Amino acid sequence: MISTHDRPLTGIALKVISVAIFVCMQALIKAAGEVPPGQIVFFRSFFAILPLVLFMAWEGDLGTAWRTSRPFSHFARGAVGTIAMGFGFFALTRLPLPEAITLNYAQPLLVVVFSAIFLGETVRAYRWTAVAIGMIGVIIVSWPNLTLFESGAIDDGEVAGVVAALIAAALSAIAMLLVRGLVTTEKSSTIVLWFSLSATAISFLTIPLGWIALTPQQWIFLVLAGICGGVAQVFMTEAYRYAEASTVAPFEYSSLVLGVLVGYLVFSEMPTPYTLIGGAIVVGSGIFIILRERQLGLKRDRARRVSPPQ
Repeated sequence: MISTHDRPLTGIALKVISVAIFVCMQALIKAAGEVPPGQIVFFRSFFAILPLVLFMAWEGDLGTAWRTSRPFSHFARGAVGTIAMGFGFFALTRLPLPEAITLNYAQPLLVVVFSAIFLGETVRAYRWTAVAIGMIGVIIVSWPNLTLFESGAIDDGEVAGVVAALIAAALSAIAMLLVRGLVTTEKSSTIVLWFSLSATAISFLTIPLGWIALTPQQWIFLVLAGICGGVAQVFMTEAYRYAEASTVAPFEYSSLVLGVLVGYLVFSEMPTPYTLIGGAIVVGSGIFIILRERQLGLKRDRARRVSPPQ
């Protein structure tokens, strides 16, 4: 099994496939209609476990993936991630698919902000500028729905969807910081498995908040959404096996193109000029941050190579 980053085209292809499957997952959730967010999270998490377990068994990693010395850290990450998914899935049921996907792009921008605030990381002018420009793009996408000066706009379901999407992006950014802490001691398979299990358990506790009786069609859509989520996670994991993160990460933004196509073909949703213009700004800012991180990483590697041994 190849474990080095020497096949970038394979890594990119796997990343794009994973993104396409994630978009299918989002489309299935949207097609299921107005199902309570906690109930959607349960289906997404529970039915994702099977493909993940099969993949870990194939890799010979299943026996060790369960083991951890940091269960509470996993649970904290699971709790934040579960709430983020709930808000994100609520947004999917209220917003056009391209808009919901685009607003989720605020997450990597907020990771930079929160890293500076909570972890004390040094963020210089280039990345702060990219974050500021990216957030302008987010505002452009959100502006039509958050213009509260129009009569009745605050009651519009899309307003709630935009707010939920932005909350989901912020919570997802916090979850990413928690993952950064976990990767120092935990394997990727352990993090993924514990998240799926904790998200399943936490979302199951939302039954008293009002789960609904699903139609056969909703059952099919939500079960398939969960399976798609697990399969997409497998492809994404494999993508990072074949190529460096900085090589494949920009292709996350291919979800905007796919979201526009699926939104139009399946839901007859036309992206607004606000979504296209704001989305282009957010994508450009995100790619700049990724490339900047790669540049800084190369500089750190060169500095380590030339520094004398201690």
